[in-house]
Amino acid sequence: MPTTTSRRRRARAAGAALLAALALGAAGCGPDGPARPATAPLALPRSAPTSLGDLTGWKVEDWDRYVADSAFAGDAAPGFWTAARMDTAKPRPTPEYSLTAPAAAGVEQDAAPAAVPAQPLPHPYAQAGAVVGRLFMTTPQGDAACSATVVSDPVNPGRSNLVYTAAHCLHDGKGGGWLKNLVFVPAFNRDGRVVHGKPNPDQQAAPYGRWTAVRALVSPTWRQESGVGARNQYDYGVLRVRGEDGSGRSLEETVGGSVPIWFNAPREQITAAAAYGYPAERPFDGLELEHCDSPAAPGRLSFDRTRPPMYVIGCSMTAGASGGGWFVIRDGKPNLISVGAVGNRNPAGYQAGPSLHDQAKQAFDYFAKNVR
Repeated sequence: MPTTTSRRRRARAAGAALLAALALGAAGCGPDGPARPATAPLALPRSAPTSLGDLTGWKVEDWDRYVADSAFAGDAAPGFWTAARMDTAKPRPTPEYSLTAPAAAGVEQDAAPAAVPAQPLPHPYAQAGAVVGRLFMTTPQGDAACSATVVSDPVNPGRSNLVYTAAHCLHDGKGGGWLKNLVFVPAFNRDGRVVHGKPNPDQQAAPYGRWTAVRALVSPTWRQESGVGARNQYDYGVLRVRGEDGSGRSLEETVGGSVPIWFNAPREQITAAAAYGYPAERPFDGLELEHCDSPAAPGRLSFDRTRPPMYVIGCSMTAGASGGGWFVIRDGKPNLISVGAVGNRNPAGYQAGPSLHDQAKQAFDYFAKNVR
């Protein structure tokens, strides 16, 4: 059995190319409404198209109505997520779908990809690694954790407070509601000193502090549908966060950078991808930032051919890695093209993530410009 040390040494070579490109550069200097019942039906704008896969007919006022109807209210009290509480959080389950079984009617899928073992990022994480972190939340089943990424804000260059993740890490979908106490912890356990079951100083668990979600947005499609399938083709979400320390310093300034999202990326230009996250289901423990570096172009998975097909790569990461960023190098710099959304642990594991096309761009642009 390889030791943790040997795995980390191998990881240095595997992740070197991406980490070298993750030279994000220094960051520039520099009231929510009442919650609605979790089971209330989604009130779509009158101008909404029949298909929720196509929101091109939506105007700013339609998004205004949708966000008002969503009624997300950040509710995490400062200090709620102590190091001890983070230590006991369970991984948020990853929706599972088998690529080895015969495809169901209407499903289009490539063959299961070749296995890609996850590798831990060496400690201490460099500044570039600080853009990835753990996202903690309280679910109806208890405290849980996903993964998420600091993304660039086109409205506030160098001062982003935006975090991108999977929709299922934020909202339960049709018939459910927003998850509670959403807090992002960038570069969780950066120095590798956190130990399960022992008192861990806050500085070790959260070296860049805790960032409370104050606003959030998930795809309207996600909120209207249920089950594993077509809605996962829109399994994305974005958060606006605020530092618990009250300093007023932005998240991007604090961690030292952010990653732009490459919307409408031409699939033929995605020849490889690297998925990052904090898997916490066996054989992982949620303490390590792991990555799967796929040497091949992502495959396709589509439950609804009218929606952008998902990307698929081989990856052994488990629950807890959901929402973690998928990166490619574009013009010498990392760009986010997807987030972990669907997976399967058998036989060797894979991850599938949404391809971020028009609906995702429209939602993100509206959120960045209008939701404070």
